Amino acid sequence: MFAGGSRSFSIFPLRVVWLPVEELDVQASILISVSKRRFKRAVKRNRIKRQIREAYRLNKQILLAPLTEKNRRLAIAFIYLADELMNSALVEEKIKAALTRIVEKISTEQTVQPTE
Repeated sequence: MFAGGSRSFSIFPLRVVWLPVEELDVQASILISVSKRRFKRAVKRNRIKRQIREAYRLNKQILLAPLTEKNRRLAIAFIYLADELMNSALVEEKIKAALTRIVEKISTEQTVQPTE
């Protein structure tokens, strides 16, 4: 996923990397990464992961409806960039913005592809 062919953008405190894939059974597969270098304690890393996971769970329909409609599948990585903890409302707002941006990029990507 990180080697090549993926697309990415940042919405602080998240970096979002996504890649269209063919061999998934589900519409979207997610990966959540929180750096051990920034958060030494596993308790804090796990809290951030829970916040991101819950925000995605509550808002995944923003992404899944267009993916199902277009019969596409994505692998998505959420990488936490900040050095401090954020409240859940802010994380959820950023996840919504990220999912909306992915949907926009997928919809424009279809129309821009060259025809042969």
